[in-house]
Amino acid sequence: MIPAIVAIGGGSMIEGATLSIDREIVRMSGKKKPVALFIPTASSDNPEYVENFSKVYGAKLGCTTSSLLLLKQPPSIQQIRKQVKAADIIYVGGGNTLMMMRRWRFLGVDKILMQACKEGKVLAGSSAGAICWFQYGHSDSIFYYHPEDWDWIRVKCLGILPFTACPHCLKEGRMEHFVHMIKRHGGTGIALDDCTALQIAGDQFRILRSKEGAQAFLVSKLQGKVITTPLPETEKFQSLSKLN
Repeated sequence: MIPAIVAIGGGSMIEGATLSIDREIVRMSGKKKPVALFIPTASSDNPEYVENFSKVYGAKLGCTTSSLLLLKQPPSIQQIRKQVKAADIIYVGGGNTLMMMRRWRFLGVDKILMQACKEGKVLAGSSAGAICWFQYGHSDSIFYYHPEDWDWIRVKCLGILPFTACPHCLKEGRMEHFVHMIKRHGGTGIALDDCTALQIAGDQFRILRSKEGAQAFLVSKLQGKVITTPLPETEKFQSLSKLN
């Protein structure tokens, strides 16, 4: 499996907050007019989100766009495979990570996306659409069910990247809880604020930033203590082994 992944911590795509990162996602496809498939499951297939994706990745960035709607009347598993197979870029939108992962597993979409990774398709997304590619994600999914009484949870995701990821880490004040999560469960954490992204190309990585001052962090547990280390934006790729 040779992943090509861009996981964005957050930021409004339609307002241009992540535009330089979006351009890099398109460039990674290696195509002049790539096919970009949008999967908005986490937002309950929100039609405005679908339209915004088409405006940015279609009209602005020159992709041929399509969407995969999986909730009310999902297509057949054969049609899902066909749509994913035809895509050069698969972009997953933000929202309710827990609901999205349950729906994907119920329909078998998780296995189809794992196969897409093996085929070298560019996998991308923001917020829930970023953390879905990791082993686990730091999520506010319980808010969608109990808005008056909720807390962040750890959601099991696809596991392509062997880390736990946290989106919106500073903007939403998640860092303290995320550090506690890593202390409790172990493993390596990647915390991404809005306008930052972890870019993976095979066994290498780098941090992208679409806004000055946006930050990303490595959160690791060593001898019972959790250490938080800033991950600076770099032009050159580094070995993924540096994150372990």
